[in-house]
Amino acid sequence: MNAQESDRILARMMSLHPKIIDLTLDRMMPLLEKLGHPERRLPPVVHVAGTNGKGSLLAYLRAMLEAAGYRVHAYTSPHLVRFNERIRLAGEIIDEAHIAAVLGDCERANGNTPITYFEITTIAAFKAFAETKADILLLETGLGGRFDATNVVARPALTAITPISHDHADFLGTDLAAIAGEKAGIIKAERPIVIGPQEPIALDVLKRTAATLKAPTYIYGEDWFAEAAATDWEYRGAEGAERLPFPALHGTHQVANAATAIACLERLPAFTVDAAARREGLRRVEWPGRMQRLTHGPIAAALPGDVEIWLDGGHNPAAAREIAASFTAWNEATPKPTFMVSGMLKTKDQTSFFRHLAPVIEKGCCITIPGEAAATPADELAGYAQKGGIDAHPAASLMAAIDDLQADLRRGPCRLLITGSLYLAGQVLRDNR
Repeated sequence: MNAQESDRILARMMSLHPKIIDLTLDRMMPLLEKLGHPERRLPPVVHVAGTNGKGSLLAYLRAMLEAAGYRVHAYTSPHLVRFNERIRLAGEIIDEAHIAAVLGDCERANGNTPITYFEITTIAAFKAFAETKADILLLETGLGGRFDATNVVARPALTAITPISHDHADFLGTDLAAIAGEKAGIIKAERPIVIGPQEPIALDVLKRTAATLKAPTYIYGEDWFAEAAATDWEYRGAEGAERLPFPALHGTHQVANAATAIACLERLPAFTVDAAARREGLRRVEWPGRMQRLTHGPIAAALPGDVEIWLDGGHNPAAAREIAASFTAWNEATPKPTFMVSGMLKTKDQTSFFRHLAPVIEKGCCITIPGEAAATPADELAGYAQKGGIDAHPAASLMAAIDDLQADLRRGPCRLLITGSLYLAGQVLRDNR
């Protein structure tokens, strides 16, 4: 099988169900049964839902557990550069021959029955996880929770829910309580749940669902706490207080994400992750495309050395709020003007996204994300940015936008933020190698 076989299989599978997202589990169960129910042959599972911070939480958990010597499977989405990034087997990204083989098995078992892209890839991931020895599986939902394709694991060792906010309104609606109800669908009877920072409305839904299912809760602000200081931060939980170094991932919100990981570890008694492993995990954690600083490649080469280039795939108002908080904190320490290049999908709340960013952005360019059918056209996106309070204009491409901003970027030390979509982040990482 050559390096393109998995892409060809996925293209064929997508033709069986052209609708990208279709929230139901009805198509999952028959195929899982044909494949011998791999979802029942997994190592202990940590199942994670939420709107923002899911991937970062899994990255921290993986880094800390691996630092403690455990073999860790992980399933995340979307990918940025290669599909294979979604599946890690015992710490390693699945190779092309392996993913093509499991996808081929799934395709043959499925035949011509309608199936969505996320469903078939999730089933393939379960098959790979079941057939490869590991100590634990970190499993991220794709969308929602209740009808998410990952929600076929009946008895996870632990569930965790990161901050819930508005996103995917076309599938989950705009009512925060209803969105929280969908995320709460991963909570299982009598299985422990860690709840990260939440809006009161969402927290109430999660607590009521957990109480109905008799699921023991471990809640931020009630049972465990995190507080940042000038040079480090403190975690306080059931096992006492601990001062920790700031994590390798950038952004003020990363303390809460790292703390949520430690809270999860406290609720996994079968796994021993000592203070040294937690610190090592914080030091070596990686999560590309999320407040990632770009220091080499064509983009850096096109700009003066005193321009800090930041890439973040944030795409909803809550993410924009966190990005703005980070830039505000950096400006308090080292004031620098920030310029923006943004590309977004039509399905996002674009004006609100830009409104949260406006206080930290001096000027911006908007582009159409290449190759994405749902991308907002550059001129239309620039209009949303202007409505949100940002002086922005359209550009033909990322490098054209950087050229348009050259005069501003060469005035002296400054920051350039590239943001608005994980699909844009993936394009940037592919093109900037």
